[in-house]
Amino acid sequence: MSETELQRPAQSVVPQTATPPSSPAAVQLSSLPLSQRLPSDRFWLLGVWLVLLSAPFWVDAVNGYMALATRVVILGLAAMSINFLLGFTGFMSFGHAAFFGLGAYGAGFTLKLLAPSTPLALLLGTLLGGVLGGLLGSLIVRRRGVYFAMVTIAFGQVFYFIAYRWNSLTGGDDGLRGFSRAPLDLGFTNIDILNNATLFYYFILFCFALATGIMGFVLASPFGRTLLAIRENERRARFLGIPIERHVWWSFTLSCFFMSFSGALYALLNNFADPSNLHYVMSGNLVIMAVLGGIRAFWGPLLGAAVFVVLQDQLSSMTTNWMSFVGLLFILVVLFFPRGLLGFLQARSAK
Repeated sequence: MSETELQRPAQSVVPQTATPPSSPAAVQLSSLPLSQRLPSDRFWLLGVWLVLLSAPFWVDAVNGYMALATRVVILGLAAMSINFLLGFTGFMSFGHAAFFGLGAYGAGFTLKLLAPSTPLALLLGTLLGGVLGGLLGSLIVRRRGVYFAMVTIAFGQVFYFIAYRWNSLTGGDDGLRGFSRAPLDLGFTNIDILNNATLFYYFILFCFALATGIMGFVLASPFGRTLLAIRENERRARFLGIPIERHVWWSFTLSCFFMSFSGALYALLNNFADPSNLHYVMSGNLVIMAVLGGIRAFWGPLLGAAVFVVLQDQLSSMTTNWMSFVGLLFILVVLFFPRGLLGFLQARSAK
């Protein structure tokens, strides 16, 4: 053997496992514009909050009212909650309205039967839907695709029919009545969110900021990056040793907690809870909101909720077939703006 061969470094027989920079997973996790998946784009973040904070000053000028603006914020949070699972994990649920309704009933029961405390109503309403969602999630995390969606519908309808039939507790088809949101007692002052619509809007906006802040923090964490990896290529993520079922369960459970929180806020808005909030039609509406705005954009579902709610409010006063126009808009968005309305605006502004 020559001296040159002795000095040559040995070749490793272990195959290289690092993901090449040009692979789809690397592109999705490192090169994807952050504004399409997290609330880090300062321009859009500033624009969203300027619009939300200034809404009481211009909503009347556009033929709106404070209750409508409040409803947009609450349903926007609900659509963002379902998009936490759909857009950032890749799992479709048509039963999430059950947890929205459970949050509403939990808040109503607290105010009616336990104590006239708005924070306690929000806490217990969120826990009711979130805990039940976690229990349900443990049963379905191994299902995929249409089977996952159909199982969520089935369980959601179970909760719906319980609320619809249990007249003595839930009020049945008439809904749960006899409660109202209570003023906030801060010790040194009281905030009258019952009679002052503007104060109630800013209270809802504070709750919205808290929930979306937590949601954004989770998605920006390594756990959130792992959810993106599962969404893009579940098989590759499994080969890398990621416990898929555990992450899907956490994503589903957190989504249920956010959804229940928005449902509790909705009960405070209406001072009422009814079974229709648990029906799969409500889930379908929330999915429409998310897709209209863009499921790959963090703020997309909020824009979709604004479009949906405003169209519903305006068109329902003109025709009972208002959903036909919303459906037509949905088809047009899917065909011509596959990234959703906000995704289209972000792409235009990036040019």
